[in-house]
Amino acid sequence: MSGTLRVADLVVLLVYLVGVFGLGCWFVRRSQTAGGFMTAGRSMSGWVVGMSIFGTYVSSISFLAHTGKAYGGDWSAWVFALSLPIAACIAVRYFVPLYRSSDEVSAYAHLENRFGPWARVYALVCYALMQLARMGTILYLVALALAPLTGWDVKTIIMVTGVVVTIYTLLGGIEAVIWTDVVQSVVLTLGAIFCAGVILTHMPEGPGQVFEIAQASSKFDLGSFGLSLQESTFWVVLIYGIFINLQNFGIDQGFVQRYLTAKSDRAAKLSVWLGAALFIPASTLFFFIGTGLFAFYEVEPGLLPEAVAGKADSVYPHFIANELPIGLTGLLIAAVFAAAMSSVDTSLNSCATLFHCDIYKRFIRPDASERDSMRVLHGTTLVWGLAGTLMALAMIQVQSALDAWWNLQGIFAGGMLGLFLLGLIAKGVSSKPAMIAGLVGVALIAWLSLSGQSFFHKNLTIVLGTSTVIVVGVVLGALLKSKR
Repeated sequence: MSGTLRVADLVVLLVYLVGVFGLGCWFVRRSQTAGGFMTAGRSMSGWVVGMSIFGTYVSSISFLAHTGKAYGGDWSAWVFALSLPIAACIAVRYFVPLYRSSDEVSAYAHLENRFGPWARVYALVCYALMQLARMGTILYLVALALAPLTGWDVKTIIMVTGVVVTIYTLLGGIEAVIWTDVVQSVVLTLGAIFCAGVILTHMPEGPGQVFEIAQASSKFDLGSFGLSLQESTFWVVLIYGIFINLQNFGIDQGFVQRYLTAKSDRAAKLSVWLGAALFIPASTLFFFIGTGLFAFYEVEPGLLPEAVAGKADSVYPHFIANELPIGLTGLLIAAVFAAAMSSVDTSLNSCATLFHCDIYKRFIRPDASERDSMRVLHGTTLVWGLAGTLMALAMIQVQSALDAWWNLQGIFAGGMLGLFLLGLIAKGVSSKPAMIAGLVGVALIAWLSLSGQSFFHKNLTIVLGTSTVIVVGVVLGALLKSKR
């Protein structure tokens, strides 16, 4: 049935899309003020915010890519999930109290307080470019995966997803984002569980056959425990994960905003722990599906076309289209949509919030009325939704959207994280040494990302870049002090 949706599956998908759209619009009355739009009046329960954090983590990239990695390789990339509790511990101890103690909604107001306006603007520009690339990548990849399943054109899927997400985010604000993320988290998790169940029950010799084939093919390997810095070892992936998740928990506006929506400090800390805790079994499930698909097609090779077998990321969509019962296919397609929308809506709301706080209120109209603020927030959400959709359409011409995204993320995120940690750790470092350290760190990150060097594994780019910013900043700060 590949390329054509059955009526029952189409009904399931449409009901889901209409339901998500309606849920988002439900909160329109509760987002009529800037505070309601950006922080939901700081009234959200910890478990709700935690589910939203989990939903943001599980984008279409992880939903599809994790299964592809497990199918084509082993479980070495799963080690990334083990880093979340470590990063969560640091976030609960330092990041959450830092942001909750401030009246600022922007994550980057802290940088201005430490190093001046340039640091705030620098972080804003980096974050905005990252989110633009992120939205484009997610929308493009989800369309690429769904096109053969639905029979719809890639451009059509991009535009439909972009429009639905933009409208409910614009109307309902952060509360709509959080609650739709909760629903979407449930949908994508249930979809994955059902899919895993189908794989296990379709094995000719029973569920145990999956584990036998996987063990024989070393599918559960977690990578080498050696100390090489040039290979994707267990330790390289773990350290990479810690730094990436420190970036998420520490400087990502989408996460910081969620801390502020929580009704208490305790609820905010709970949300971090819950989001981290949920991602580990979810990631395990996605990797298991990939391993299960490998085992399934080992015993049923005739069901997998040669063209699909050579593309690990395409195997899961092929299975969804051809092996799942009526109705369940629609649910899984809805789950893929859910994974995309639960990430894109966060980017839209956070970018609109930052433009309002860091540009409009900071430099243009500090005394802006509530009405003016809402116009800016709505207008910026619409602009960013359009920009993300156009970026996704442009990526149709890009050979490797995912590689482009990873390169951009490494360049921008490493400098931001290094600057943030420098301000947090080295209290005596002033603006000038911080600026020089930031430039040196970004230059190093750019070289590591774009030069094709082979001294370090690409996953270590953010680690080396962040560390360089901190070390250079501390050394320069000490030298300037000694000269006084």
